[in-house]
Amino acid sequence: MDLNKEEIIEKLNSGEIRLHEIEKITEDANIATDIRRQFIEEKTNTELKHIGSYSIDMTDAAKKNIENQIGTIQVPVGVVGPVLINSEDGETLEGYVPMATTEGALLASVNRGCSVIRRSNGCSISIINNQMTRAPVLKCKNVHEANKLKTWIEENFINIKEVAESTTNHGKLIKIDPVAIVGHFVYPRFVYETGDSMGMNMVTIATQEAINYIEKENDLHVIALSSNFCVDKKPAALNMIEGRGKSIIAEVTVPKEVVEKILKTTPEAVVEVNYAKNLVGSAIAGSYGYNAHFANMVAAVFLACGQDPAHVVEGSIGITTAENVDGDLYFSVTIPDLPVATVGGGTRLETATESLNIMNVKGSGNVCKFASFVASIVLAGELSLVGALAAGHLARAHQQLGR
Repeated sequence: MDLNKEEIIEKLNSGEIRLHEIEKITEDANIATDIRRQFIEEKTNTELKHIGSYSIDMTDAAKKNIENQIGTIQVPVGVVGPVLINSEDGETLEGYVPMATTEGALLASVNRGCSVIRRSNGCSISIINNQMTRAPVLKCKNVHEANKLKTWIEENFINIKEVAESTTNHGKLIKIDPVAIVGHFVYPRFVYETGDSMGMNMVTIATQEAINYIEKENDLHVIALSSNFCVDKKPAALNMIEGRGKSIIAEVTVPKEVVEKILKTTPEAVVEVNYAKNLVGSAIAGSYGYNAHFANMVAAVFLACGQDPAHVVEGSIGITTAENVDGDLYFSVTIPDLPVATVGGGTRLETATESLNIMNVKGSGNVCKFASFVASIVLAGELSLVGALAAGHLARAHQQLGR
């Protein structure tokens, strides 16, 4: 069908063409984007000149990242740092980290935390777990059959692993655990290593193949490939305990004089605020996040670096600890559930590539390094905010920055 822009819009208005069909006519995602945006402008009497101003190529984005695209949004991007990291393998990392946000004072606060970390000879990072999960729900005839299925899955893990891994060159099925039973429903939690990819698509395809095999060998009914026992894009105690994505800890020991000079408070005051706010305050709220604002830093780095924004809800859970150690301040953040990637997904977008390149973490072999940068920024943001609260400076900082 050889139609110009005006003819396509006319057929959109008449209902002869649907919005998602424009690419089939133009065979060019960038032209299709412009036509769709013009149609929406006319339909809603709205000017979209800023949404329509962008530099990325919609060709790949339309194939992998979005449908019915009309342009892009713009979120201010800044940098913090440099942040100094002592990794577990003995390597010292130092670099600037991009953050995209509309919250004034956030980067100023995180940057102060980075300064504290540098003056404390860096922070230490350990990645204690690295896994991605998918958990289907299977229905048996009765609870006895459900229990038999649980045993069968445990006894046939090697065969299931072989079937699952036949779908991928990078994913490795580590375990199927826990296998929960509720009534006659069975919930096996498939746990994978996924390399430098965040891996949700990878583990979904692998688990589907494994479930096909399990169903063929057993008398059961597959209710759904995802049962919410994964747990994907939701806060959950299971992910706090078992971990998902990267489970990572960042710590720093801040000399007393640095606490007093930069944070304008004392180690004792920081410890008390952390206990009363992050631990007790979170407990009485029934929160899964015993922290001040993990989500702020995770969201800002995720937006800048092409990560899945929905996984911020998982990255927001975790625990902040603070102790007085011989007069100095020991401060740590434990992030049990940080799904990140340096290949695939939104990392292929041009702006995300540039942001990842700032940290030199784009591409294969870099996901743990990237996770370490994210954790260090979470640590910096937590340290700065709790310090500001201890010093009574939070409101003043926002006032001074016109927020």
